[in-house]
Amino acid sequence: MPITRILIVDDHSIVRRGVRALLETQAEWRVCGEASTGAEAILKAKRLKPDIIVMDISMPEVSGLEATRQIHAEMPDVPVLILTMHDSNQLVREMLDAGARGFVLKSDLDQNLFAAVRALRRGNTFYSAKVSAIVLEGFLKTKGVPAQGKSPKPRELTSRQKDVVRLLAEGKTNKEVADVLGISTKTVEVHRAQIMRRLELRAFSDLVRYAVREKIVEEWQGN
Repeated sequence: MPITRILIVDDHSIVRRGVRALLETQAEWRVCGEASTGAEAILKAKRLKPDIIVMDISMPEVSGLEATRQIHAEMPDVPVLILTMHDSNQLVREMLDAGARGFVLKSDLDQNLFAAVRALRRGNTFYSAKVSAIVLEGFLKTKGVPAQGKSPKPRELTSRQKDVVRLLAEGKTNKEVADVLGISTKTVEVHRAQIMRRLELRAFSDLVRYAVREKIVEEWQGN
């Protein structure tokens, strides 16, 4: 089994040591580096090219949110797992929009870290139960649903569009969706734009919430 190389990013050394100790109990995982700031995380991600990045949010210089956004823009195939003490709907929304594929509360670390890393390594997403509840609650309150206040039904999408929604919500890039469906990246981009218009959604996080609420994504927690 190939080794999974992991970059740990947190401004507290004791947290980095704890996460490292947990990860290195698994023979197939190896911590390839550590970073204590968002700026350092961006530099090390480019240099080390890890398979997964475990990222804290609150850090000096460059926040984990901005670091995730920049890493995702330049290295979209490298999944970022967010670790945080905070669990607001706004934060979850911002991290989804930044490109994070997983979100685990530090209070749930011992319960969810292994499952989250395995899910991201398989190309899936992972959100702990608490975060999933926040996402669903936020969907009901979001202004990204149609102005009439009615949630669009899955039948309003074609089967191909639902396939695109499912794969995007699982954290796949446009290119990865194209490879799975056997279509061009440009066609995926067209589908994505049409879906957003049809459902009257404004952000990627709204699309993820829609996929979860309408059960287009069944395995929300990476199982």
